[in-house]
Amino acid sequence: MSDTSRRDFLKILGMGAVATALFDSRLFPRTESLPKIGLQLYSVRKIIETDFDRTIRRLADTGFAGVETYPLPGSVDLVRAGKVIRESGLEVIAMHTPLPAGEQREVVLRMADAYRSDRVIFPGGPGEVEKYKSLDSRKQAVESYNEIAAFLKTRGLRFGLHNHWGEFEKIDGILPFYYLLDNLDREIFFEIDTYWARTAGRDPAEVLMDFGKRAPLLHIKDGPAVKGESIDEQLPAGLGVMDLPSIVKAGEGNIEWMIVEFDGYKKDIFDGISLSYAYLTKNGLAESKK
Repeated sequence: MSDTSRRDFLKILGMGAVATALFDSRLFPRTESLPKIGLQLYSVRKIIETDFDRTIRRLADTGFAGVETYPLPGSVDLVRAGKVIRESGLEVIAMHTPLPAGEQREVVLRMADAYRSDRVIFPGGPGEVEKYKSLDSRKQAVESYNEIAAFLKTRGLRFGLHNHWGEFEKIDGILPFYYLLDNLDREIFFEIDTYWARTAGRDPAEVLMDFGKRAPLLHIKDGPAVKGESIDEQLPAGLGVMDLPSIVKAGEGNIEWMIVEFDGYKKDIFDGISLSYAYLTKNGLAESKK
């Protein structure tokens, strides 16, 4: 660990001491059952391309209980990837996949079989908000997502949606993710990226209270949360503007997994990941395996 990262780590440990002292206050919530902690593998995409096995083992050694996948590079065999993850003692929390429509359905089904995971998540992207710009296109999106969810259900799979900032910005007088919350089949779940919700100007804690049990998975990252920023400005949990204790309190009883993610990071990515793990577990916001 670099000297800079070591200083950050000591800062986070200091936060843990404060958390212990104030554990019954409103700052750090006490929960009967803490969310599990996982990592979105996109965070380590550059390393995965050259050393998948060692990367997975290192994440397991850090203490993570699970990983969330993204479409892996061609250099990584899908079946073998699932085997390595299982042998490392990690669960595949969910899979970020292409939209499971048309020919992509077979691709998604192969992923689910290899990973032995039943959660399929369409991650979307900044361009996806175009489909919410008119009532007709919104209705078409709802019909499409409902049909996909119904198909996946016949295969024993669940369908969910992930946000960027646009899903929490007003378009044609509506907030797209709230429109989907009100109109989609209730079996479709939401993975709330709390950082992008904050970047869009929303209070993630309020969002979680509104979405309730429909939001069992959270993406956790930190940083300035300013629209248009470089992804390399993202920071480990606890070192930016995110009020993570209030987020966990708002989702208490509904959050199953806190999933750490870095879209980018200026320093050593494993240092950043370890710092996020330390902050979340030392402060009683997620369950530690250590």
